[in-house]
Amino acid sequence: MVDDEEDSMAVQWKLVVDCADPHAQARFWAAALHYQVEDNSVLVEGLAGAGVIGPEAYIEVDGRKAFRELIAVRHPDDPVDPASGTGLGRRLLFQLVPEPKTVKNRLHLDLHFGPEAREAEVKRLEALGATILHEVADRGSRHTTMADPEGNEFDVQ
Repeated sequence: MVDDEEDSMAVQWKLVVDCADPHAQARFWAAALHYQVEDNSVLVEGLAGAGVIGPEAYIEVDGRKAFRELIAVRHPDDPVDPASGTGLGRRLLFQLVPEPKTVKNRLHLDLHFGPEAREAEVKRLEALGATILHEVADRGSRHTTMADPEGNEFDVQ
């Protein structure tokens, strides 16, 4: 353990979400958060051209090559690595897994839109494919618990 603050450095991280359809989840969450789906086509084409990955590893999405089993969304104001299209800041990475979601999340996102915008945002998220699970009024605040298209819970405040 490092005690000296000068020697410690904040850790760069991303939240990884297991899912059945990474590209559909990325589209939903990019729209929900007003983020951008990452464009990794330069990286995918480079790896494919070098023979590192075969055609089974990628698909074409919106006219560009993308990894078949994973895709990320990123905050539009954060920097991007031009060689890979990978965001260098706030990101969610969706990766294909064979098993379905079976239990309640142990981790979830809280989306803070503010009390004046919450209802409109809940309706917008429903139009994107989310479902309302329940309304909560507790400890002086209100929020709506929702599920994304694959059943992952999140709260709208």
